[in-house]
Amino acid sequence: MQVADNMAVSIHYTLTNDEGEVIDSSAGGEPLVYLHGGGNIISGLEQALHGKAVGDKFNVRIDAENAYGEFMDDRVQVISRAMFEGIDEIEVGMQFHADVSDGPGIVTVVNVDGDEVTIDGNHPLAGMALTFDVEVLELRPGTREELAHGHIHGAGCEH
Repeated sequence: MQVADNMAVSIHYTLTNDEGEVIDSSAGGEPLVYLHGGGNIISGLEQALHGKAVGDKFNVRIDAENAYGEFMDDRVQVISRAMFEGIDEIEVGMQFHADVSDGPGIVTVVNVDGDEVTIDGNHPLAGMALTFDVEVLELRPGTREELAHGHIHGAGCEH
């Protein structure tokens, strides 16, 4: 059996940047399980996994465009502290749900200077090429419910 659309795919992975720093890893924890073809993982990784089989191990470098996109300067804005009504303490690194240029999203506070707060609506990994070390652990056809909902069902998933 090979990775194909509508398959439940279970992988272990380690994600690094171009400097070799580990950004994320499933090693020592639960594997990532996703519905292939459902757009549930970045497109470059999904393309690299297509056609792989259980036991396959590989390394793939994915450019920013096929990962979290290019960094967009227009998603960085300076806004008034007054926009954060009801929040007493605003600190760098805080994240908030907000309407961004392409709809609802998350913005991160990147600077606080008096009454001016700089927010960034880019994904934290935007503009970065990413390298994945991957091992395919399990494959199975997605269930009817999973296909209808567009994602894998597991512990904690309620509809």
